[in-house]
Amino acid sequence: MGIRKISVATGIDWVEVPEAGLYLLCGCPADAVKHLMKTGLIQTEDRGGVVCETGPNAILLSDTFLQGERFANLAEFPVLQMLYRQGLILPGHPNNTGVKPLLVGTEDQVRAQVEYIHRGNYGLNSVEEITAAGIAEAEAQAMMRMKLRFAFGRIRGPEELLETRVVVGREPVEVRNGVTVARLALNRYRVAYGNEAVEVDLSLPRDQDHEPPYQLACHDVRREYFAIIHSGEGDGWDVNRPCMSSIVTFQGRIYLIDTGPNILHSLQALGISVNEIEGVFQTHAHDDHFNGLGILMRADHRLKYFATPLVRSSVVRKLAALTGVGEARFGRYFDVHDLTPNAWNNVDGLEVRPVHAPHPVETSVLFFRALWDTGYRTYAHLADTTALDVLERMVTDNDEEPGVSRAEYERVAREYRTKVDVKKVDIGGGLIHGNAEDFRGDRSGRVVLSHTALRLSDRQKEIGDSVPFGTMDVLIAADHDYSKSVAVRHLRAFFPTTPEYELHALLNCPVSTFSPGSLIIRKGEENEGIHLVLSGVLEFIVPELGVRNILTSGSLVGELSGLLGTASRGSYRALSVVKSVRINRSLYVTMARRNGLLQSLRKSIDLRTFLQNTWILGERLSCPTKNRIARTMVSVTYVEDETAPPLESRSLLVVREGQVGVYVGDQLVEQVGPGGFAGEEGVLFERPTARLACRAITPAQGYLVPAASLEGVPIVQWKLLEALERRTRAGGLNWQAPSL
Repeated sequence: MGIRKISVATGIDWVEVPEAGLYLLCGCPADAVKHLMKTGLIQTEDRGGVVCETGPNAILLSDTFLQGERFANLAEFPVLQMLYRQGLILPGHPNNTGVKPLLVGTEDQVRAQVEYIHRGNYGLNSVEEITAAGIAEAEAQAMMRMKLRFAFGRIRGPEELLETRVVVGREPVEVRNGVTVARLALNRYRVAYGNEAVEVDLSLPRDQDHEPPYQLACHDVRREYFAIIHSGEGDGWDVNRPCMSSIVTFQGRIYLIDTGPNILHSLQALGISVNEIEGVFQTHAHDDHFNGLGILMRADHRLKYFATPLVRSSVVRKLAALTGVGEARFGRYFDVHDLTPNAWNNVDGLEVRPVHAPHPVETSVLFFRALWDTGYRTYAHLADTTALDVLERMVTDNDEEPGVSRAEYERVAREYRTKVDVKKVDIGGGLIHGNAEDFRGDRSGRVVLSHTALRLSDRQKEIGDSVPFGTMDVLIAADHDYSKSVAVRHLRAFFPTTPEYELHALLNCPVSTFSPGSLIIRKGEENEGIHLVLSGVLEFIVPELGVRNILTSGSLVGELSGLLGTASRGSYRALSVVKSVRINRSLYVTMARRNGLLQSLRKSIDLRTFLQNTWILGERLSCPTKNRIARTMVSVTYVEDETAPPLESRSLLVVREGQVGVYVGDQLVEQVGPGGFAGEEGVLFERPTARLACRAITPAQGYLVPAASLEGVPIVQWKLLEALERRTRAGGLNWQAPSL
């Protein structure tokens, strides 16, 4: 057999043609390399006395950069595996035959991946880009000298590392040694060799998600005053653990340090929803610390983003290359807070000191502290650091040569040895990662060894600890349950005019805890309890309508059926450990009636029920956010063939009855029925290019949602962007986001 296709995981296929020397990875979402390792398609072998890996030598890209609101094309680590672990770029390696990693796909996706991979290799690639991030000229020159040493003397162009093949349409394009690829439709490709052919569909079904390569145990994490939750100790090659990361809790608020692959899976295992996160601290832009940013855009509010201007500039440029949208859009999804380097920055009482660290891309190590009874309690997060013996070999007195000064080496060594209560360190080894020996004799209270896929050696075990996923180091314990504070905030958003004592009556209700997989309310049940979700993730499912929406902190579960005293229209099921305040139905109704709210709540039930059953406005939005949006919605009707809505209205149409078509010229690219939406281009961009038109196919009724109502709701903005890209490409147009 000349050609073989293997299903690897959801959204990932493998096509091989050994006779032609082609091994094609089809689809490269997060952790694609780990899936190949787990299925045995990447193996270790001995090539003439050189131990190396097998694996793909080409990648077929998705037509869309987003699928399921996640990044669909993340080719950085698959390409790194080819270049270094297979040896395609290593001098003298038996696999270094001149063959380069090959990217195959549409022109704009190939171009975006080339730029994104280049940014992943080098970060900011000139003194001018570094000084634009606020760095003084002399310091920028020193940073560039270090960067050039990591780059073996010069910044190489993408064409020196990669080959590309652009597939325009059904006409087959030869990609390597007689193997051809033709694009049949959106995300559908035909790979042929000789008389044989296979078809590949890279589309991710709406009800499925890219799965992680590992399973994580579920935890019930307490929100402490100041604590560190160890949420990842592996690296980009560890098939059994998430990549190095931590979660900081401070006064009950939750902050992430970095956002690696499958971060949503990790958060769910810890019983944390995206909506509960206060913000994220970023160390650098390598994919195993960066590519979860798309997941954080699935919140119903802009999360705070903390990084030095240098790191932020590197991250945003890479994100812009990956998505094809302008850098200005970053502020639409995150509330950006620049950190001053080498200084203690106050983040609502939690202090953080970012320090520049030697690495091929712009990187900060982070020191955290919080004041307590006898002084500060401290945590250091040293991700992607360079081993001191490697750094010492880079020392040079010649300011014209790539490398670092002796003073820079001494500064870095002092920072590594800073005494703290808990210190997490990178021991990944090699040319760009850390060495456990640098922390032998460290005077910190605890040293956690991280960022490795290998078992600890006996010598490493003498130096520091290994920690399982979900382990918590409590630096300052909380003397009360912070979940009640969360409840107060949500109830105040629900009932802004209700007296405080009325809210406390609701807060006095018991807190219920549900284990993953538990049914909280069954379909058809007349529930006596209304649950205010404090933490965790649950799903609302109505199978016969195709509804499966994710609900998070701030949701009121069973409110509609409870107010009406009717059977629940769907089932609510816990996906993680879920905590909720269980409010007795009669107490809730009495309180609402006493405060003159019962009639208004009942009037809005129909509209809120409709929203709950839509994909665009029913998922991961807290009830206060949904209520705020619902208050701005205007009912509209359209006759057949009427424009719906016009771009200049800058409103989103959510269809309730009838059918609406999305067109490119006269070509129908998508038909939208009840629960669907149209008009996203006018919502997303102030100056839309009118590439898509929307017209009623049948008489239709729905609601217009003003663009202003959807500002500051990242998950809705992200879904609209995904839909716009999909529809644009389905109409045969190249993806190009209008400028902001």
